[in-house]
Amino acid sequence: MEIENFQGSGGKLLTDSEHNEGLIYVRAIISCPNCTYKKVFKKQFLRKDIEQIKVSLKVFDWMACDQCGDLLNLNLEFKI
Repeated sequence: MEIENFQGSGGKLLTDSEHNEGLIYVRAIISCPNCTYKKVFKKQFLRKDIEQIKVSLKVFDWMACDQCGDLLNLNLEFKI
């Protein structure tokens, strides 16, 4: 799911004190080393569903840029 900010059920941004301790927040930044292509994806996972992160990363593993054809770089940021 591509989003800019993690939001609570009321549509407002979550503060650090409102973050659920059972959740792992992941931000994936996909960029091309040769052109200006860049996408940011954010997702949250329950700790018990950690296997979903592994499946998601396998999808990103061999993505190629649709503008120049080069393999994309994948950078991950976690908030645990």
